[in-house]
Amino acid sequence: MAVVPLRPRPVAEQEPPALHARAMDNLRYIRETMESAASFTAVSGWGQCAIGLTALAAAYAAARQSRPDHLVTSAWIKIWLAAAIVSLLISGGTMWLKARARAVPLMARPGRKLVLNFAPPAAVGALLTLALHRAGLTELIPATWLLLYGAGVVTGGAFSVQIVPVMGLCFMLAGAVALVCPLAWTNALMAAGFGGLHVIFGVMIARRHGG
Repeated sequence: MAVVPLRPRPVAEQEPPALHARAMDNLRYIRETMESAASFTAVSGWGQCAIGLTALAAAYAAARQSRPDHLVTSAWIKIWLAAAIVSLLISGGTMWLKARARAVPLMARPGRKLVLNFAPPAAVGALLTLALHRAGLTELIPATWLLLYGAGVVTGGAFSVQIVPVMGLCFMLAGAVALVCPLAWTNALMAAGFGGLHVIFGVMIARRHGG
């Protein structure tokens, strides 16, 4: 009986699957590298302006709750915490609108990095607020907020446009001043920091980075 040798499969039939898998791996690597190098550009300048105006209104209302012997009262703290919640909603909403207008995903890798790097200083600020209030050291709360908010903006802003970390450094400078300045300056520094800096840098972001 004749032996019929088996024909090997042509190379052309074997290579495409391997080449296709290799190409997909390369494309995935390129996409992930580009996402890692990209900046989060959905920070809304006009949203920052709105946050600043909210803070100015809160500063006015909080100043009316201050007493000469005790500037940072419980009512003062509640007003600023309410303003922080409103500001968080404004920030999230305006970033979502800007990302939608630009047809870019809000929570792509740069956006996730921004949130994850901003969150630890914000969480520490919340815990220290509780600790300082319970210890009766409420006069240290404004400086703590300015310093830790600035630190969060610096670390989170490292994945955003270049002007955002600069804004964070300005907040940290305001916090450092609040640590050593007379207590009578507290309300003015809170207004200048959370109000003025947000408005100034918000206008700059809006003009340079499209809204």
